[in-house]
This record gives sequence, structure tokens and C-alpha cells, in this order.
Amino acid sequence: MQKDVRKFGISDKRGRVKTSEDPYIPDEALKEPAICESCNALYRNRRWQIDPEAVAAESGNPQVARVTCPACQKIAERYAEGVVTLRGAYLWNHEEEIRNILRNEENRAMAKNPLQRIIRMEREGDELIIETTEEKLAEHLGRALHSAHQGELSVTWSAEHSVCRVNWERLQ
Repeated sequence: MQKDVRKFGISDKRGRVKTSEDPYIPDEALKEPAICESCNALYRNRRWQIDPEAVAAESGNPQVARVTCPACQKIAERYAEGVVTLRGAYLWNHEEEIRNILRNEENRAMAKNPLQRIIRMEREGDELIIETTEEKLAEHLGRALHSAHQGELSVTWSAEHSVCRVNWERLQ
């Protein structure tokens, strides 16, 4: 019996087998360099990066492709791969601090990978709903909040690992 050991993302073995089913990641590499028209992320060396100095230097280059990065496409179409649901009286007593923790964690994640972003963070009834462009960011936000404020945390993944649902609750 052989075990299924697929990895997430793009395999780094020869042949470059696609193992991610993200519909916003193109099959072929983009023409380099490219700049996202929405967020000014730079696509260079087959990866997206936030580098304002490099963007300023490349902006005058007529060879630069103007595109929309996968994260901006997901945000425009509200395609969430991660959903974090926060609830409990404690949340609303510490709302500003919790929102700051979540934004700071988003900024840290974006520094490593600009495609990891929060799509929206809105109150719906007694819950604060956070939708993310990447499933691992949702899990990371939940774990960071649990580390800082304890409470009850549950992380569930869909069968094909395309959506991560995180629930955090603290009553007092």
C-alpha cells in the first residue's frame, strides 16, 4: 500500500509538478518584471515581493508588464481561502487590541509573501469575521490570537485543503 504524500504549493523537484489547486495562480510564469496595478507588488525572479524602491526604479521601464496580482484578484472577487470567526464578550471588551494583533500579523505575513492578505474584517452580529486570501494565514491569525489571549481555538480544513476555517472564542 502506497501512502499519498502530496505537498502544498509547487513542488521543487524536477518537472515542477503543480500540487496546488489555487485558481488564481497562473500555470505559466508571468513576463518579468511585472508590477501589480492595485498594490504595487513587484513580480521578479518568479515571485511576488513588496519592494517600493525596486518598483520606483522599474516604473520608468517600458518593458514592465502591468498586471493584477493573485491576491488583488482574490480581494476583488472576495475569494476567501481562509475564514476566521471570533466571538465572545472578551472580544468586544478588547476589540481594538485584537484588531491590532491581527493587522500586525497580516503585515508580518505580507513581508514574507505579499499574496497573504486579509480580504475583510467585519462585525456580523456578535461575531468578528476575517476572510483571508491564503488558508495558512487564517490558521496563523487564529494561533497568534490564541497565544496572546488564550480562549478556545479550533482549526478545520476542507477535505482538499483548499479552505481553512478557524474559530476562536473567549467569554471572559
